[in-house]
Amino acid sequence: MSEEVQELDDQPQPDSVVPLIFGRLLKRLRAQAGVERAELGRVTGYSAATIASYEQGRRIPNAKFIMQADEMLDAKGALTDFVEEMEKAQYPAFFQDVAVLEKKAVTLYFFAVQAVPGLLQTEDYARAVFTMRRPLLSQVTIEQRVAARLARQQVYEREPAPTLSFVMEEAVVRKKLGGPAVWRGQLEHIMLVSERRNVELQIMPDDRVKHAALAGPFSLIETEKGRRIAYVEAHKHSRLYTDRQTVRELEEQYSLLRAQALPPDESLAIVEKLLGEK
Repeated sequence: MSEEVQELDDQPQPDSVVPLIFGRLLKRLRAQAGVERAELGRVTGYSAATIASYEQGRRIPNAKFIMQADEMLDAKGALTDFVEEMEKAQYPAFFQDVAVLEKKAVTLYFFAVQAVPGLLQTEDYARAVFTMRRPLLSQVTIEQRVAARLARQQVYEREPAPTLSFVMEEAVVRKKLGGPAVWRGQLEHIMLVSERRNVELQIMPDDRVKHAALAGPFSLIETEKGRRIAYVEAHKHSRLYTDRQTVRELEEQYSLLRAQALPPDESLAIVEKLLGEK
């Protein structure tokens, strides 16, 4: 297939204009340097078709590519200035601000009712989640979203380490999304992550007669400056809340959830028991 035809492949447009601006700049700098797409691709490890998709703003390059391209094209930082904005552009528009806050948070609390929270997901589990989404996502978008979700997990490597708390409905760990092999791999990953000293995982049993958060999933974020923010994800209405009243209401719910859920050791015992089932 020719490069021209590949450029016209029907790819989804990103949720930001930043990739379009970056792509036009990349194309102009490449042309000024007299570098062909194939040549830039050989140096950076990508095909000429992928370079074309970057230039058209149809795919989002990672930081490594941006830095390599900046050096090869002698852009003097004109491309690397886009690294942070391009990282944001990996996420759906409704989640971009959350991703930025999450990256620098000192505490993160998650209540999950449908699927394992993104910060706990394996690559295979995340891919299964995005593949099942309707309307269907293109394969390019699926891989982009998977990469972005895994990139969020760099939060575990931060120093000082943030405090992370997860409360999940029992149905979440029992649901075999992606099939038995993906499910078992996800449970094993949950056990592994839970060994970290800054991570606490609790399960809300199905047989509880009291439940403080029947309205659905949410997360709480505390910044390094002590600001507390809530994020509630719902169909087409996901949003951040910064007003103290709403945040306080969700903080109260989360506090009660932790009291009502099983303690961490008993919660992990459930996960371990599920792994032992055939």
